[in-house]
Amino acid sequence: MSFRQHVPNLLTFSRIIVIPLMVAAFYVPAPLSSALATGFFLYASITDFFDGYLARKWKVESALGRFLDPIADKLLVVAALVYLVADHRAPELPATLILLREILVAGLREHLMEKNIPLPVSRLAKYKTAVQMIAITFLLAAPMLPLFLIPGTYALWIAAILTVVTGWGYVTSGLTYLKG
Repeated sequence: MSFRQHVPNLLTFSRIIVIPLMVAAFYVPAPLSSALATGFFLYASITDFFDGYLARKWKVESALGRFLDPIADKLLVVAALVYLVADHRAPELPATLILLREILVAGLREHLMEKNIPLPVSRLAKYKTAVQMIAITFLLAAPMLPLFLIPGTYALWIAAILTVVTGWGYVTSGLTYLKG
């Protein structure tokens, strides 16, 4: 096996390893905490793009990657949103909608996977993820750059709306298989 075959999964593993570092950064005195948390989150967001991109480009997609990538994404988003809500930088409703959708879609995917039925990621869901990552980055950076708080909050609401729309799409698509 070549090193190239392992790069996407190594990026995914590194994203998982960065999550506890991001959480630990929340407990470092300000303003360093914000800089570290934002940096770790940005690193994880960038690797989220590149692990899938490289796996497809190099044709080294793997079952392990398909399994770990969405888990890494959910862990990252959950950790960041829980902190941001607790720190009063993110409103509870959009954060809750995002978290509930993530759990619902993960459960649906797992159930359908047992029946060998794929539930591919939609293009709109990819846009939702991008908006969500931008929103969280802005909210994490807001203590250093206060002007980021308002656009970060609006972006989180937009991500929540996209979350509901894409979640509904996944549920209706999944229900088709569950009825049969």
